[in-house]
Amino acid sequence: MTAPYAGGCQHVHVTAKAEPIDNHECHCNVCKAVTGQHTTHVAFFDYGDLNVDHPEKMKRVPFNAQNPGGPLEICLCTDCGAVLMLDDKQKRIRVAVPNVMGYDDAAFPKASYHAFWDETKGYPPPQDGRPVFGGLRPEFAWPASH
Repeated sequence: MTAPYAGGCQHVHVTAKAEPIDNHECHCNVCKAVTGQHTTHVAFFDYGDLNVDHPEKMKRVPFNAQNPGGPLEICLCTDCGAVLMLDDKQKRIRVAVPNVMGYDDAAFPKASYHAFWDETKGYPPPQDGRPVFGGLRPEFAWPASH
Protein backbone atom coordinates (compact mmCIF):
# COMPACT_ATOMS: atom_id res chain seq x y z
CA MET A 1 0.00 0.00 0.00
CA THR A 2 1.29 3.45 -0.88
CA ALA A 3 1.29 6.03 1.89
CA PRO A 4 -1.26 8.78 1.29
CA TYR A 5 1.36 11.43 2.16
CA ALA A 6 5.14 11.28 2.09
CA GLY A 7 7.65 13.92 3.12
CA GLY A 8 11.08 14.28 4.62
CA CYS A 9 14.34 14.43 2.70
CA GLN A 10 16.64 12.13 0.76
CA HIS A 11 18.05 10.71 4.02
CA VAL A 12 14.94 10.37 6.18
CA HIS A 13 11.52 9.53 4.78
CA VAL A 14 8.34 10.40 6.67
CA THR A 15 5.17 8.61 5.57
CA ALA A 16 1.57 8.75 6.69
CA LYS A 17 -0.57 5.64 6.75
CA ALA A 18 -3.82 7.49 7.44
CA GLU A 19 -5.51 10.85 7.01
CA PRO A 20 -4.74 13.66 9.46
CA ILE A 21 -6.84 13.82 12.63
CA ASP A 22 -6.70 17.63 12.45
CA ASN A 23 -5.86 19.89 9.53
CA HIS A 24 -5.77 23.66 10.07
CA GLU A 25 -4.26 26.96 9.02
CA CYS A 26 -2.30 28.07 12.08
CA HIS A 27 -1.97 31.70 13.18
CA CYS A 28 0.03 31.07 16.38
CA ASN A 29 3.11 33.11 17.14
CA VAL A 30 5.28 29.99 17.52
CA CYS A 31 4.50 28.81 13.98
CA LYS A 32 5.14 32.34 12.70
CA ALA A 33 8.54 32.41 14.44
CA VAL A 34 9.57 28.92 13.34
CA THR A 35 8.42 29.09 9.70
CA GLY A 36 8.59 32.81 8.96
CA GLN A 37 5.13 32.48 7.39
CA HIS A 38 2.10 34.66 8.11
CA THR A 39 0.00 31.49 8.49
CA THR A 40 1.05 27.86 8.36
CA HIS A 41 -0.85 24.83 7.06
CA VAL A 42 -0.53 22.25 9.86
CA ALA A 43 -1.72 18.63 9.89
CA PHE A 44 -1.87 16.57 13.09
CA PHE A 45 -1.61 12.80 12.72
CA ASP A 46 -2.25 10.21 15.36
CA TYR A 47 1.21 9.36 16.70
CA GLY A 48 1.22 5.87 15.17
CA ASP A 49 0.08 7.08 11.75
CA LEU A 50 3.17 9.14 10.79
CA ASN A 51 6.24 6.95 10.45
CA VAL A 52 9.95 7.67 10.04
CA ASP A 53 12.32 5.21 8.34
CA HIS A 54 15.53 6.45 10.04
CA PRO A 55 14.74 7.91 13.48
CA GLU A 56 18.43 7.58 14.39
CA LYS A 57 19.14 10.34 11.86
CA MET A 58 16.90 12.88 13.60
CA LYS A 59 18.13 15.74 15.76
CA ARG A 60 15.46 17.13 18.10
CA VAL A 61 15.12 20.77 19.14
CA PRO A 62 12.34 22.49 21.11
CA PHE A 63 9.45 23.72 18.96
CA ASN A 64 8.74 26.66 21.24
CA ALA A 65 11.86 28.62 22.24
CA GLN A 66 9.78 30.32 24.98
CA ASN A 67 8.81 26.90 26.41
CA PRO A 68 11.76 24.58 25.69
CA GLY A 69 10.36 21.91 28.02
CA GLY A 70 7.05 21.80 26.12
CA PRO A 71 5.75 18.63 24.51
CA LEU A 72 6.61 19.36 20.86
CA GLU A 73 10.03 18.97 19.28
CA ILE A 74 11.17 19.86 15.77
CA CYS A 75 12.91 16.89 14.15
CA LEU A 76 15.76 17.75 11.78
CA CYS A 77 17.81 15.51 9.51
CA THR A 78 21.33 15.14 10.92
CA ASP A 79 22.73 14.77 7.37
CA CYS A 80 21.20 17.78 5.60
CA GLY A 81 19.32 19.78 8.24
CA ALA A 82 15.90 19.38 6.58
CA VAL A 83 12.88 19.87 8.82
CA LEU A 84 11.14 16.48 8.98
CA MET A 85 8.20 16.73 11.40
CA LEU A 86 7.12 17.82 14.85
CA ASP A 87 7.15 15.02 17.39
CA ASP A 88 5.16 14.96 20.61
CA LYS A 89 7.17 13.75 23.62
CA GLN A 90 3.86 12.51 25.08
CA LYS A 91 3.38 10.32 21.95
CA ARG A 92 -0.12 11.60 21.17
CA ILE A 93 0.46 13.24 17.79
CA ARG A 94 3.01 13.83 15.07
CA VAL A 95 2.75 16.95 12.94
CA ALA A 96 3.38 17.64 9.27
CA VAL A 97 3.72 21.09 7.75
CA PRO A 98 3.34 20.19 4.06
CA ASN A 99 5.06 23.19 2.46
CA VAL A 100 8.04 23.04 4.83
CA MET A 101 8.59 19.30 5.34
CA GLY A 102 9.02 17.92 1.82
CA TYR A 103 5.43 16.95 1.04
CA ASP A 104 3.56 17.62 -2.18
CA ASP A 105 1.54 20.49 -0.72
CA ALA A 106 -0.94 20.44 -3.62
CA ALA A 107 -1.82 16.79 -2.91
CA PHE A 108 -2.49 17.49 0.78
CA PRO A 109 -6.06 18.17 1.89
CA LYS A 110 -6.84 21.87 2.30
CA ALA A 111 -6.91 23.07 5.91
CA SER A 112 -10.49 22.89 7.15
CA TYR A 113 -10.32 25.84 9.57
CA HIS A 114 -8.16 28.62 11.03
CA ALA A 115 -6.63 28.06 14.48
CA PHE A 116 -5.07 30.38 17.06
CA TRP A 117 -6.30 33.57 15.47
CA ASP A 118 -6.81 36.51 17.81
CA GLU A 119 -7.56 40.17 17.27
CA THR A 120 -4.32 41.31 18.96
CA LYS A 121 -2.31 40.07 15.97
CA GLY A 122 -3.16 43.29 14.14
CA TYR A 123 -4.75 41.89 11.01
CA PRO A 124 -8.38 41.14 10.14
CA PRO A 125 -9.81 37.67 10.61
CA PRO A 126 -9.67 35.38 7.58
CA GLN A 127 -12.56 35.82 5.16
CA ASP A 128 -12.26 32.58 3.14
CA GLY A 129 -15.38 30.93 4.57
CA ARG A 130 -13.54 28.46 6.77
CA PRO A 131 -14.29 28.62 10.53
CA VAL A 132 -11.94 30.76 12.65
CA PHE A 133 -11.08 29.76 16.24
CA GLY A 134 -8.88 31.21 19.00
CA GLY A 135 -7.40 27.73 19.53
CA LEU A 136 -7.92 24.31 18.01
CA ARG A 137 -11.45 23.50 16.82
CA PRO A 138 -13.68 23.00 19.88
CA GLU A 139 -14.45 19.34 19.12
CA PHE A 140 -10.78 18.36 18.78
CA ALA A 141 -9.78 15.73 21.35
CA TRP A 142 -6.15 14.91 21.99
CA PRO A 143 -5.53 11.21 21.33
CA ALA A 144 -4.24 8.97 24.09
CA SER A 145 -0.47 8.47 24.35
CA HIS A 146 1.01 5.51 22.51
